[in-house]
Amino acid sequence: MSESLRSGQDPPANRHRYRGDAPHSDVAERRRQAILAGYNGDEAIARRLLFDTEAVVRAAAVGALDRIGRLTDAELAEALGDIDASVRRRGLEILGAYGATDSCRVDLAAYVLPGLLEDADSSVVEVACWASGEHPGLAKVLVQGVTRVALNHDDPLCRESAVAALGALGHEKGRAAVLAGLTERATIRRRAVLALAAFEGPEVEAALTAALSDRDWQVRQAAEDLLGVDGNPNEDQEPLANI
Repeated sequence: MSESLRSGQDPPANRHRYRGDAPHSDVAERRRQAILAGYNGDEAIARRLLFDTEAVVRAAAVGALDRIGRLTDAELAEALGDIDASVRRRGLEILGAYGATDSCRVDLAAYVLPGLLEDADSSVVEVACWASGEHPGLAKVLVQGVTRVALNHDDPLCRESAVAALGALGHEKGRAAVLAGLTERATIRRRAVLALAAFEGPEVEAALTAALSDRDWQVRQAAEDLLGVDGNPNEDQEPLANI
């Protein structure tokens, strides 16, 4: 099991959910203009709206410039440090999407991700964990911060995202936190079992063997797949739940 599996490392669900009051009609119109600029290749409009007073418009403008390939590293860094969490999340999605394909963006990731893993907004931390997992080349830089999230964060969605990221990073310093995830709620246990594919050793084998008897059927299935064993076809399966 030396090969790292990044199963489940999709961007977190509901990350685009707008949490505030519905924007005023003129704000909604500027946001629409920013989105269309990304599809129409209108760099001028997108860049102008990048400095809008409303966060929903700035987030849309960042995405538009990225879509047309005109978002500069400085502009992305600005978004990652924006006062509003929604803009920081959008910047993180862009940063994670580049992974290791752009050396400048990798340098930016190494600089900003450790801080964003400690962001005051849990939704930002959740996406920061995902983005960290997309940069396995920065494992030495990121593993400590991701491990802290996995072990200590109050939000279970952040802990779940962190455990998945540790599997993607595959760094030995993340092993203990992944194993600890097997004592968590079912959603985190599922991530932890998959993350163990990145690690080896008797402790890992013992944990996967124990997971064959987990009360959640998806945890059992993941352990069976990794160990290459067949489960009991007559075994009762529990419905999906955060047990």
